[in-house]
Amino acid sequence: MTRFAFIIHPIDITDITKRLRIFKLLPERMTEWIVGRFPAYKASQIRGVRSPYAETEGWFIICPLTSRQMLELPTEYVIRRIIEAGKIAERLGAEIVGLGAMTSVVGDAGITVARNLNIAVTSGNSFTVAMALEGTRKAAELMGIELSRAEAAVLGASGSIGSVCARILAKEVGQLTLVARNRSRLERLAHQILQETGVAARLTTDSRAALRRADVVITVTSAVDTVIEPEDLKPGAVVCDVARPRDVSVRVAAERPDVLVIEGGVVEVPGDVEFNFNFGFPPKTSYACMAETMILALEGRCENYSLGRELTVAQVEEISRLGAKHGFRLAGLRSFERALTPEELERVRKCSKNFHPKPLTN
Repeated sequence: MTRFAFIIHPIDITDITKRLRIFKLLPERMTEWIVGRFPAYKASQIRGVRSPYAETEGWFIICPLTSRQMLELPTEYVIRRIIEAGKIAERLGAEIVGLGAMTSVVGDAGITVARNLNIAVTSGNSFTVAMALEGTRKAAELMGIELSRAEAAVLGASGSIGSVCARILAKEVGQLTLVARNRSRLERLAHQILQETGVAARLTTDSRAALRRADVVITVTSAVDTVIEPEDLKPGAVVCDVARPRDVSVRVAAERPDVLVIEGGVVEVPGDVEFNFNFGFPPKTSYACMAETMILALEGRCENYSLGRELTVAQVEEISRLGAKHGFRLAGLRSFERALTPEELERVRKCSKNFHPKPLTN
């Protein structure tokens, strides 16, 4: 049996205070400072991952830095802490380790971590892309959006997940807009898409302008704070939020009943899996990045996968095929950490036809 581990971390301060309530008494920055100095540790053992072809087990390892700390602290220090967590995975007997949330984007996106470990490393980003796109296609269909005629926008298009999402979407949508802060990277991506597909994508650093036109949005920035507010979105839009921390403000759920916001990459895991750790999902489901690590373990593929800033379409297609082989599949549609019922989806669809947002003032 090939075993795996997966490194997670507190997304924000609430992930700390809901488990260690004493820290509710302290200022947030002080709590981060104290907890960030804890050593990395094993959080739980994962059992029961079983496909028709193999089985595996593994561990969750916690690196105690919040998302904000991972962006603000010196990169070298953050990478050392991630490597520390990876060393725990080695000692436990894992042969491949996955990098969760911000641990997969710090520095060179896992390459330095892999060089300093004696086991394989993956970010899980390839299967994240596959499941995010599958969820987006399903959500668009439910909302009556025909992708071949739709305008799509990818926020965070210059990143590893965003860029390969854009390259695949370019062949499926009517018009594509690439959004990121670095225009030169966007220009390189637009040129690549033109060469691969013949599609001339728009590009902009103005996310609000792109959002107001978009029927379909995939957002995967590395921002700590939300970047999409209720007033930004077109009536009836579908938004797939792949980012953690999330890019879409919770205000959207309350103020835009006509918009369908889904979480990217929530996956059913085959077997009678027990994670023994509550990360907010229903039993037997996980993030797609976690699932990629499990898929590679089930395949016995102890090799570095989905590292660096340049994912390939071939990787996405391969891991999608392997996931299907082992019984991993999209776990319905979720929004703001809860499953959407058929009745709720129908209400959003109906509301999208009649909703009139307030006029924009700028």
